[in-house]
Amino acid sequence: MTAPGVLIPAPGSALTPARERLVLWLLALTQFTVIMDFMVMMPLAPQLMTAFSITPAAVSGAVSAYAWCAGLSGLLAVMYIDRFDRKQLLLWMFALFTLSNLACALAPTFEVLIASRAFAGVTGGVLGAIIMAIIGDLIPADRRGAATGVVMTSFSMAAVAGVPTGVMLAAHFGWASPFYLLVVLSVLVWLLAARALPAIDGHLGHPVPLKSVLPNLVALYRVPNHLRAFLLSFMNMATGMLVIPFISPVMVSNLGIAPAEVTYVYLAGGVATLFTARRIGRWSDRVGAHKVYRYMALASAVPMLFVTHMPAMPLVAVILFFPFFMTAVSGRTIPLQALMTTVPEPSRRGGFLSANSAIQSIGSGTGALLGGMTLHTDAAGHIIGYGLNGWLAAGLTVVSVLWVGQVRRAADLKPALL
Repeated sequence: MTAPGVLIPAPGSALTPARERLVLWLLALTQFTVIMDFMVMMPLAPQLMTAFSITPAAVSGAVSAYAWCAGLSGLLAVMYIDRFDRKQLLLWMFALFTLSNLACALAPTFEVLIASRAFAGVTGGVLGAIIMAIIGDLIPADRRGAATGVVMTSFSMAAVAGVPTGVMLAAHFGWASPFYLLVVLSVLVWLLAARALPAIDGHLGHPVPLKSVLPNLVALYRVPNHLRAFLLSFMNMATGMLVIPFISPVMVSNLGIAPAEVTYVYLAGGVATLFTARRIGRWSDRVGAHKVYRYMALASAVPMLFVTHMPAMPLVAVILFFPFFMTAVSGRTIPLQALMTTVPEPSRRGGFLSANSAIQSIGSGTGALLGGMTLHTDAAGHIIGYGLNGWLAAGLTVVSVLWVGQVRRAADLKPALL
């Protein structure tokens, strides 16, 4: 007997506890490079604004380009993600992702950087879906919250080690240096993954005919429970991206914090999430993803309002506050991701998670784009309008807390209601 909602692995692919931990940490390292690639653009905003003579809205456009392309690539991935060994697909996409970062580092103009960010989004969006599909294939449902917590530790690692290091390198060696660092890290992780990851092809036992792929994609969006889950994912990501991309430029422009000092702010937040991510995952397994999402989402509204209305304050005070923001905003995503792996039937999991990754990326792009549209710079160089973003984010958070109860696990629904 297998646990409900778990695909039967291919013969010989069952994981020992030690191998399972290795796989999860490899996935976390892969996700680390993807998250660092996405996150590092935000604190680099002051350097990019200076280097290319652009506005905060233009920076949000670069973030949106990544997110929207990640969403579109995720939608296309639905057509092929369940047709290949997940290890091989991950390695190919990871190689292309590494090339995209090299293109970012070499970009001579902002237009070329935008195009390179779009390429990074195309590959990074699919990688996120593959990683979640691997968790759904290999980890029993009652331990997916903890497994997701391990992989989500990549967010903490990116915040603790990746982003601060990238910001510090950018402050001393130029904005392109974090992308060169990502290229080196990605090559090392790729080599390790190629050697250590097992073949993951248990889902290939009953391949779907190619002519049925598009109808199956459309069918994903005709399931009411799937649509409810997609809307929740969209709201969750849009909420965060109304606020997060503009934290660094607001700190620099409005609070007078030096770009290099932003490193310490992100480091403090990252250290906090490093200790909380796995605990939140285990909490989600113990009391349920719905309940933990409600708690964490509500807890995130207060620091989002504070960071968007932050008065002039010493750097030490900002550093002491930021862990509360990072823990709450990143922590709500852990139970959400665990919940998403339980929404589809096992045979649809890869396609559903790819589609969900696309929806999350579109939500990120929409939030960043809308957030940039509300901002402008006054004659003194201060960024105005950030408070409105905070109120929009808090309101959307409350809506998501009310909506999460509408999203059900496939095992809890009758077939006719799926």
